[in-house]
Formats: sequence, structure tokens, C-alpha cells
Amino acid sequence: MPTASVSPAWESEARRSWRPFAGLLGYQRFWLSGDLLAGLTLVAVAVPEQLATAHLAGMPPVAGLVAFVVAAVVVATLGAHRTLSVGADSTTAPVLAAGVLGVAAARSTAYGADMAVLTVMVGVLLLAIAVARLGWLARFLSIPATAGILLGIAVTIAVHQLPAILGVASGTGSVIGRLRALGPQLGHVQPWAVILAGLVLAVTVASAFVSHRVPGALIGVGLATALVAAFHLDQHGLPVIGTVSAAVSVPHLSAVRLSAVGHLLPTAVIVAFLVLAQTAATERAAPPPPGAGVADLDRDLGAIGVASLASGLLGSFAVNASPPRTAIVCSSGGRSQVGSLVAALLTVLVLLFAGPVLALVPLAALGAVLLFVAAHLLEVGELRRIRAFDVHELLLALVTAVAVVIAGVEAGAVSAVVLSLVDRIRREAKPTDTTLGRESGTTHWIPTDIGRPTETVPGLLVYLVYAPLWYADADHVAKRIRRLVGEAAQAGSPLHAVILDFNAVGDIDYTGARMIADLTQDLADAGITVAIARVSHLVHHDLKHSGLLGAIGPDHVYLSTDEAVAGLSGSLPGGAPGGAPGGPPG
Repeated sequence: MPTASVSPAWESEARRSWRPFAGLLGYQRFWLSGDLLAGLTLVAVAVPEQLATAHLAGMPPVAGLVAFVVAAVVVATLGAHRTLSVGADSTTAPVLAAGVLGVAAARSTAYGADMAVLTVMVGVLLLAIAVARLGWLARFLSIPATAGILLGIAVTIAVHQLPAILGVASGTGSVIGRLRALGPQLGHVQPWAVILAGLVLAVTVASAFVSHRVPGALIGVGLATALVAAFHLDQHGLPVIGTVSAAVSVPHLSAVRLSAVGHLLPTAVIVAFLVLAQTAATERAAPPPPGAGVADLDRDLGAIGVASLASGLLGSFAVNASPPRTAIVCSSGGRSQVGSLVAALLTVLVLLFAGPVLALVPLAALGAVLLFVAAHLLEVGELRRIRAFDVHELLLALVTAVAVVIAGVEAGAVSAVVLSLVDRIRREAKPTDTTLGRESGTTHWIPTDIGRPTETVPGLLVYLVYAPLWYADADHVAKRIRRLVGEAAQAGSPLHAVILDFNAVGDIDYTGARMIADLTQDLADAGITVAIARVSHLVHHDLKHSGLLGAIGPDHVYLSTDEAVAGLSGSLPGGAPGGAPGGPPG
């Protein structure tokens, strides 16, 4: 049996993409300056973001920086994408925290151990997805559903950060519960917390308007920390990060509770799916540079899985691809994973030598950073485009967002997948259809409702449906054809033939075939002939093996709509003879 030819260049690239350090293969010296600049820019953005994300996950500050370093090294070693930035992520951090809070108290020894177990589970699931090459599963989360999840997460992050921004005690539980708990504390708001949060937010927003290369979050957090040190605000009750140790807190095996695995599994599945969807979206938005090799989502998912495994074993939490940080690497001139490795090295130096400074970082400043991140998760422009396209898809996004806010990201993500599939089935069960007419002066048959002049043949209906014929839509299509036949009779123009244009029918299942057979018989009993035009070889196979070809008659299967009209009406308008009937070979 002959095999398809494969390009030697592509085959060579595919083979080498499985080697270690695939993101560094073919490195050229002139890339170094761009990678160094990308690394410096990346660390300036990542350090405050990773500290804030660790706080969001209920983990010590060092855990966020450890997650970033581990992810950078592992993805550079095992990943395929040259500029993908991976680390602690604000999209998955609240999901991880919510899952662990269901089985352990915040800031307890059990919390850290259960977070490690959950992170390892996420890593194992991602590795399984990579090995089985199931990256295509990301397609089951539609863009409206993803936008709804991000909207819900944005609201959740904002509500969770309000206590830190206001300088009051943090609540627990659901978003609604936290808002209720916040009310009685509004009389105890700390002015300095609000001022510092406003300062960080203003600097971050202003820097974003100037250029995304300007590390506004780092500048804002630095200014806020300087004010804390200058006025000793930490000694006057302003919440700060506190002691930051560079020591990695490896979970003790004795603290690991196997009984928690069953409770954590649903959260692990949701986080793995979110990582899958976000990594796929990140790689679509940042394709490899020209000449930089092929993208391999499955391999990158495997690398992120290994990074999460290592992160969990080192006492940190699960990592994810970051769309904004990846965009920063690309826009800063990064051409390889050297940029991420430079950022990882600088982060280690920050951990080793900047602990006393990090200890004075106010929680209000980190809350402001996360508030800025939450604002970017809103994707207002995407929601507007969805609204302009279809209000039903906007409703899907909003329902998903409400589910995330009320019931949590796990329930919201499940709702998003289910609602997306239900919406797809709804569309497929009632597919779009139309009647066709001949475009004036041509032999082309086009929809009669597109505003162009068409001609019809008296007593003849040409019907086109834009969908395969299967059990979900067969009854709907049959009812539509019967209704069109009845409307023609009521209008005083009874039909003697119906042509089913199958140009947009990709396949027919058994239920669809039975529908056509029953319809053909019913119309024949009423003196109406049924013919089929523009049949693909796949549909011709379905017609033959279902017995429909014999029931309709091979002489009533035509290569084109014009031939079918000529065959059933005797001649074409204008005197041109009709074409011979036929179809693809059986």
C-alpha cells in the first residue's frame, strides 16, 4: 500500500521537536540581545504578579516565585514552544484555593499538603492528556464559554481582593458570602491601604497606556513598599506580606491525606481543562516565529504537567501558560526560552537577596495588581463581538459567568461545557435551510432570499439544507419540506417535483435515510416526484447502502441542480436541453 510522501524538512523538524531543549534548537547568536531584554522585562512583570497569585491561592509568597522558576526551567527543557511563558496563574489560583478549602483550613499544615496533592494530580492529568495526544479536547470549550468563565473568575478575584485593598479582615466562603461579611467591616477601613492600592493601580494602568513593556506593577509595588518602609506603616496595623524565606517548604509525606484525593479530583480535572484551554489559546495567539519550528500543543501540555508535578513536590502549586506574559516575551524581542531562563535566574536572585524588601510589600498593593489582572480577564471587547454575532451566545457567556460566581469555577466550567454542547445541538437540530432559484441569465441556482433576482420553475421546488441529515434534525427537515409543499398547494401552485439539493449535506445516518424514504413515499402518493442533486461520494455511499438509491431511482440522482430541473421539467428555460442524470460511482 503506498504511503503519503512527507517533506524531509518537516520530518526532520518533527523528529527533533521531541528532543530536550527543543525551544533552544538552532539558537543563533544575534537572538541573545532580544532574549536578554525579554528576560528583564518578564521578571519585572512576573515578580509582583507571582507574589499576588500566591496570595490568591492562599499560599506563602515564596510559592509563587518557586512556581515561576520551576515552570521556566522545565518548559525550556521539555517544551516545544520557543516563547511560551508558564508560571503561577490568576485564572487557576482561585480554583485551586477553592478546591483545597473544601477539605482543609486556610494556612494550616493540611492546606499546604493538600495543595501539593492537588498540584501533583493536575500534573498527572496533563501528562496523560499529552501522552494520549488529547490536546484537541480544548475545542469543546467555546469562545463564549471561555469568556464567561473568565468573566466569572474576574468577579471572583475582585471580590476576594476587596478586604486587602480596604485593609480589613478577609472573609471566607462564596463570593456572595464574602460580600455579606464585608459590609459590617466598612467602618474599619484603613486609609493607607486604600491609598497604596490606588497608587499601585494608577501606576499600573498609566504604564499600560504608555507601553506594556513598562513594568507598571513592579514600579507601583516598589513605590508602595517604599512608603511602608518610610512611614513604618507595617507597625501601625497595615497588613504586609511578612517574612519571606528562600527556603523551599517540601511537604512531609506524613501530612499527605489520601482521603482528600477523592474530594480534590473534580478540582484537578477542572484545573487541567483550564490549563489545556488557556495553553491552546496562548499558542494560537503567539505562533512560533518564522523558521522557529513547528508548534506542538501536546508536548507543551506535557511539559506544563511535569512542571506542576515538580512544583507540587516543592511545596508550590499548579502552573499554567500565561497569554500576557507570552505576549510580553514576543514583543520584547524574545526568540527562545532563553528569555524565560534569564527571568528565572533573576527571580532566584530576588528570592536570595531581596527577602527583607519583599517582607514589607503591602497586601493592598498585591490586591491592586490582582484587580488589574481581573480587569483584563473581563474581555469586554470579546463580549461585545459575541453580542453583535448572536445574543444566544452572549447569554451562554453570562450564564456561565453567573454559575462561576455563585457556585464556583468547577461548576461554572462544567456548566459551560454542557451549555456549549446543548447550544450546538440546538443549532444542529434546527438547521438553516432555503429554497433555490436560478440566477437570471445563468445556470446557477442560488438562495431566493439573498436579494438577487432569481427564476423558479412552476410546479417545482428546489430545497437546500445546510447540515448533515441525522437523528437530531431529520424530523425538523421533513416538517419543513412538507410545510413548503403545503404552502405551494394553498397558494394555488401545486408541486409535481421536489429536488433535494445535497450540496451542503456531508453525511446521512440511518434515521435521516428513513426520513427521506418515508418522505419520498408520502410525496409519491401525492403525485410528487423526489429527486436529489449534487451528491458527494460519501452521501452517495449512504444512499446506496440504505436502499434509498433504489427507492428514489438512480435516474433521479443528478450531478447538478440545473440537470435535475431539466430532467424533471423536460427542458431548461431558454431552450437548452437538460443534462443526463447521474451520480458518483457506487
